Parts: sequence; structure tokens; C-alpha cells
Amino acid sequence: MSDSPGERWPPLAAIVGAPRCGTTSLANYLMTHPAVTFSSPKEPHYFTIFDLDGLDEATLRETVEQGYCERFFGPEWRTAELLMEGSVSYLFGADRLAPLLKLWPEAKFIIAVRDPMKMLPSLHQRYLVTGDETAPSFAAAWRLVPERAAGRRIPSSTLDPRMLRYDLAGKLGDAVEHFFAVVGREHCHVVVHDDLVARPAAVYADMLAFLGLPDDGRREFPAVRAAEGVRWHWLQRLLQRPPLVTSLLAGRRFRARLAKGSGKPPSPAVTAVMRARKRLIQWNEVPAPKVVLDRALRQQIHDAFAADTAKLGRLIGRDLSHWLAVD
Repeated sequence: MSDSPGERWPPLAAIVGAPRCGTTSLANYLMTHPAVTFSSPKEPHYFTIFDLDGLDEATLRETVEQGYCERFFGPEWRTAELLMEGSVSYLFGADRLAPLLKLWPEAKFIIAVRDPMKMLPSLHQRYLVTGDETAPSFAAAWRLVPERAAGRRIPSSTLDPRMLRYDLAGKLGDAVEHFFAVVGREHCHVVVHDDLVARPAAVYADMLAFLGLPDDGRREFPAVRAAEGVRWHWLQRLLQRPPLVTSLLAGRRFRARLAKGSGKPPSPAVTAVMRARKRLIQWNEVPAPKVVLDRALRQQIHDAFAADTAKLGRLIGRDLSHWLAVD
């Protein structure tokens, strides 16, 4: 239709993938491109958080315009050349993207993937920092997977219990296969973390070509995020995941109104509290300890993901046989 939002609105692209696969670096490189209007924050997770299924077309357009476009891209979003965001959750939440694809049928997705043997321990460390994880080591967290799969031993601070399913997070082959099926292979560009580390300039050039963007002259590609750790895990959970009154039991219409966002600015008291919280979080940050997995655990991880990694290699036409090394 000539009046569809996909044609009237600027085009949309998103960086997706498993966390700790280089998505932060990719986002930081692209958000400085003059043709890109990047969301703030860079990971709104809008289409996986809010249930927009079942909304009639007019309500869907109004909801997304107010709660997504204006809220995350600013009041001048309509004049953008390309809207872009970096919600990594979209890779594992492809079935929630129907509203996005209805509004932007030509949306483009950059998918970041990484060796599970390296990605999963890093992911565990990240969840300690965000307050979602309580198991002190990746080995302990891996042993808890069967319990957590059954709905037990889930920390009260965990935002979403599925985050702690490391056995699922490492199955990138299954996730990418399903994502291709939902959005279309032609709308996807895959970035392998190995390449991002070894040849960042080439990776960046390939992304620009996929997005149809001109070279912006970038020649420096620093690593954006170092490994993180915290002094006190209990303090981190308190700061990152304080008790909140949620609307999980609210009906679909209420959630749709919530998805539109609010233009009401925070009070001075709330602003002061958030500043103090930010200072505490910064003080609590320390370099992360080096994670060393013993051979038995490495073998378990290899066995859990070998077939899936082979599938991913076939899907993207890459030899990934060096992944999941046990020795």
C-alpha cells in the first residue's frame, strides 16, 4: 500500500544476536554514521517486551509511533534517513516481530554470532553485573540449568527466567534458522565475532553495503566494552533489580497503553536518586576475573552444542569447526 508506514516512515534496521557477541561494538560503530539515527537507549527491546498482537491496524500504528518511534528516536524521527536499534533479544524472540514486520516489511537485521565456549561464560559474567544471576561461577550456573529449566532456583532478581537458560542461549544454529524463516534470509546479514576481532574494518564495510549506506570515513575500530565484574553481588542486584510493582497481570489494552510511553519528565527527587544509583554502580564495578573452564566442563559444552554449531555453519556458509575446542 502506498500509505503504509513502511513506505512513509524511514526504513528500519536492527542489530540482533546473542549477548556478548560484539553487538555493542557494532552498534557503537554504526551510531556515529551520519545517515543513521540510533535509538536511545540502544536496546529498547520494544517488540519483545510489549504484546502488540491483535491490535487493529490504526491502533498498532498509533502505538508504535508514540511508544517506539517518538520515545526511542526523538521528535524528529520522521526526517531520519535510517532508524536503527540494537535489541539483541529479537534473535530469540522472532515470533514477536510480526508487528514490526507489518509496519516495516523491508526491515534489515544484522545478526551477531560467537563461539558458545567463549560466549556463555561471558554472558554469565554479564548477568552477574546486571543483577540477574546469583550463581558465583559459570560452572555453578551450568550445573543449575536443569533445575532452572524446571522453574526452580530462579533468583528473585532475574528479569526473565529464560535469560538463565544457557543451554538455549548457546544454540545459535536453531535461533538463526528460525529467524531466517520468520524475517527472510535476504533481510539478514550475519557477523561472526571472529571476523569482528580480526578484521573490523572489513566487517564494517560489509555492514554498510548491506544497509545501503556510503562509507563515512571511519578507520578506527576500538573494542567498546571490556569484561566487567563487581565488588559486591548483593549490592549490584539491589541497584539493578530493586523490588518493583509491575503490570504483569494487566490486560492487553493496558499493556498497549503502556507501550505508548509517557512524556511526563521525572521529578527532581527521582532524578537525584538515579544519579546516586549511577555513582554506586560505577563504584561497584571492577575488572572481571579471568574465567577458566576445566576440561570436563568444556567437553560438556562441546557435546551440548556441536550439532547446533554445525547447523549454524551450514546456514551461513562458514567453517566453524574451530569453535567449541575442548583442549
